[in-house]
Amino acid sequence: MAGGTTRKKLPALRGQTPHDRDAMNKRILIISPYDALSHRQWHEGIVREFPELTFEVVTLPPRYFSWRHRGNSLSLAFDPTLAEPYDLVLATSMTDLSALKGMQPKLAGVPTVLYFHENQFAYPPGRSDQGAVERQITSLYSALAADHLVFNSAYNRDTFITGVQTLLARMPDHVPPGIVEKLSENAVVLPVPLDDNLFIMDARKPAEGVSIVWNHRWEYDKGLSELHDIATSLLDTEIDFTLHLIGQQFREVPEMITTVMELLRHHGRLGETGFIPSRAEYLSLLARSHVVLSTALHEFQGLAVLEAVATGCSPVVPDRLVYPELFPSEFLYKTPDDAVALIGRLAKGVGSSADVSPLAWNTQRPAWYELLIQST
Repeated sequence: MAGGTTRKKLPALRGQTPHDRDAMNKRILIISPYDALSHRQWHEGIVREFPELTFEVVTLPPRYFSWRHRGNSLSLAFDPTLAEPYDLVLATSMTDLSALKGMQPKLAGVPTVLYFHENQFAYPPGRSDQGAVERQITSLYSALAADHLVFNSAYNRDTFITGVQTLLARMPDHVPPGIVEKLSENAVVLPVPLDDNLFIMDARKPAEGVSIVWNHRWEYDKGLSELHDIATSLLDTEIDFTLHLIGQQFREVPEMITTVMELLRHHGRLGETGFIPSRAEYLSLLARSHVVLSTALHEFQGLAVLEAVATGCSPVVPDRLVYPELFPSEFLYKTPDDAVALIGRLAKGVGSSADVSPLAWNTQRPAWYELLIQST
């Protein structure tokens, strides 16, 4: 069987309304063919929050990105789980949906929601362009094969639509009319909700100094050069700070990360580093920190930053990507010097944390329920 399958069947409950009983009969297939940590948290949250629904979850490991993006339909199509009857398919945008429906005909007539954690059009300069057009066309085919398109942010939606428009303009001939309009009409924004327990964490923050956490994947698209510039500028100030560099690591650690760590360690300003496997310990560190810093060049929702803010951190984030959609201008910076100045103000107690409670599951659950029920 391709990937891991989670099977969740539930008994009938007493005291239900006819609408609730109707929901009990809904069978939903979730497909996550590149099951990165954030994707896993997303579908685990959905299964947890809707015990009245029956879910099957089929995943593939998050490795071999290019092969996985193009080959996931072949890997998944012959999994017998996909041949079972469903009321709805909820697939991430990594899914090669048009090919999957072609190879597994029993899915062809099932209503489908394609959920975009990211899109293939808004990657920053520096990423290899090899295969980019193929990935973009595959994403376009999947979007056209879906009944509903859901994006985790308006930034994600808008860059996808603009990217499709640019891609179609490159085609030499035989471009069908109305594609961009069709996709635009079919697109809605529904963010990945934040766990409710993030908002009630109780941890003592250091009374002296400012604890800063930078919690991103250790890759170029998270703005490592800008991280270096901010760290260097902080060391030139009188700000008493500790900087935690945490996040998912890969076999090769970028040289810039190593440089920043050595620089901070030399000055006694380096806190925790690397990936923290225990989620409880990770969240505890967030809750004990004052500031969450982002230098990202590539961010469609910014879950790592949002989780930190939910635990009580003040965001210091660039004035680009999804961040202006999430936070007031007082938390946005345009240059590394702006970021250092903002950290300095926060260190003096000037300003407060941002409110991300509207993104909590407690608030978002009705919209997700409506999506899952009414899309069938």
